[in-house]
Amino acid sequence: MAQTQDQSESNPPLESSVATVCEGWSTPLTLHNNYWLRSHTVSKFMLVRDNFKPRRDDIILATQPKCGTTWLKALAFTITGRGRLSFSDHPLRTDNSHNLVPFIGVQDTGGDLEHLETLPSPRLLSTHLPLSLLPPTISTVGCKVVYLCREPKDAFVSRWHFENKIITGGAPPISLDDAFGMFCQGRSPFGPFWDHYLEYWKESLARPHEVMFLRYEEMVSNPLKVVRELACFLGAPFTQEEETSGVAQQIERFCSFDSLRNLDINKTGGTDSAGGKISLQASALFRKGKVGDWVNHMTKDMGETMDRLVDHKFKGSGLEF
Repeated sequence: MAQTQDQSESNPPLESSVATVCEGWSTPLTLHNNYWLRSHTVSKFMLVRDNFKPRRDDIILATQPKCGTTWLKALAFTITGRGRLSFSDHPLRTDNSHNLVPFIGVQDTGGDLEHLETLPSPRLLSTHLPLSLLPPTISTVGCKVVYLCREPKDAFVSRWHFENKIITGGAPPISLDDAFGMFCQGRSPFGPFWDHYLEYWKESLARPHEVMFLRYEEMVSNPLKVVRELACFLGAPFTQEEETSGVAQQIERFCSFDSLRNLDINKTGGTDSAGGKISLQASALFRKGKVGDWVNHMTKDMGETMDRLVDHKFKGSGLEF
């Protein structure tokens, strides 16, 4: 089933490839400024760098796909909206967090950027784009950026499962081997994942008060700690009264992976993926959410290949997995 030789040797590195289109995932990818984007989204995302206008009080949630985006959006939305939103009729009960926290640049060309301009401040927004494809003013205007990454092997397995859920037109499923080869070459949506991680990691080191770097594994192991840290970073720390009344614990429980997955809206509702081109059930956004689930899908050789790749790509950065 698995490839046993080192992918970095069996496949040419991204930098040496002259191809600008990649087939194999649920939709074709196009190489744009060293990142692979879904081909039908490239023209939309090209507008973002020059036309999106970040504001000083914006909060931007940034992730590689399948790294806990839905969960992070729910947490940030609930933390910043507490006091004016009750848990009994909370918007997350009737709408998916992807609709409540809009993506930057994924709707009809230019349309959503114009819509974002009409939103009142402070805006809570999200993106899968690497930092280098966002406006340079992101780094100077003073807005907050929260970046969430995930251990690459688990992120890959989640990506593979998700891609097979959104394949349309009766196409055959993507094999694990094929997906693994493309992922290790950096040829995956918004990949290479290592460059994506490193751009935000380095920015968080340079501007720790404006860029928060989170790990999915931290959210799983100590979610209450992350809730409190996120609230502080967003400028909305819990008051002593809130701590006494258990507000942080309520948010942590309400926004837990299992709680979100079991909401009726996320069992039966729908959402858009891949820039509005693909509609899917919201339930497709929730699989297991488990740390270390890769061992149930990848062979030992595949795991070791990925680990060698990660060690090489992140060497000297201070970012470790």
